[in-house]
Amino acid sequence: MVVNGSLSKTAVNGSAGAHTQLSGLFVAVLTVVTLLLLTGLFEKLPQATLAAVVIAAVIELVDVPGLRRLYRIYAGRHAGRFAIAQRQDFLAAITAMLGVLIFDTLPGLFIGIGVSLLLLLYRASRPHVASLGQERGRGPFVDLRRHPGYAPPEGIAVLRIEGGLFFANADTIRARVRAEAESKRAVVLDAETVPGVDVTAAEMLANLAADLHAEGVELLIAGDVGRVRDVLHRTGDVSVPAYRDVEAAIAALERGEHR
Repeated sequence: MVVNGSLSKTAVNGSAGAHTQLSGLFVAVLTVVTLLLLTGLFEKLPQATLAAVVIAAVIELVDVPGLRRLYRIYAGRHAGRFAIAQRQDFLAAITAMLGVLIFDTLPGLFIGIGVSLLLLLYRASRPHVASLGQERGRGPFVDLRRHPGYAPPEGIAVLRIEGGLFFANADTIRARVRAEAESKRAVVLDAETVPGVDVTAAEMLANLAADLHAEGVELLIAGDVGRVRDVLHRTGDVSVPAYRDVEAAIAALERGEHR
């Protein structure tokens, strides 16, 4: 941020065709000449006229096409629980704009930053968990919401967590897994899209695996990256079985080799 400046003056300067700092020198000279010789021409100028000059200068800075583009960028009907925060860039831009108009430039800037952080925390605390299935028991596992004709393996829930696992979303993930585990004999977590896990989430998975095992439901992890596997193996009293991919985890379930 500059130490001092005026958005309207900068806009007028740019619209006049200025390209270098040399324009500032000409403005300084003209200002001195005006103060010494031309004040009589401006002393009775209505404030509405000055306001019109400022408005005409800054109206070009309102990027309406940019706002429309931000509004169009979202996940559409697949937003799910993210629907309230899908257009996060648009919401942050509108909030910052209103903050500047109602309060001032600096407060509006901080309001926009605060809203952006809140939206980031909201999305991070509620990662998308996709239920996966196959076409007639063959082929890759895909999101059932996008492919309604597919189906999961019989008695097995396959879930893909699309985000990191940490303390802020551990309870949300636990609740979703327990909901999917009802009337199932196993739950397979596809962790290929999980970039990292913290101690709280690792302990949650270990405790969840123990609770589900006591209820006759097995919890397996597939496709986890190296550092996720390292944290899981060093945390908790119960080890969660991990496999190369979802197919390998399901094959181990069928052979009864998961424990």
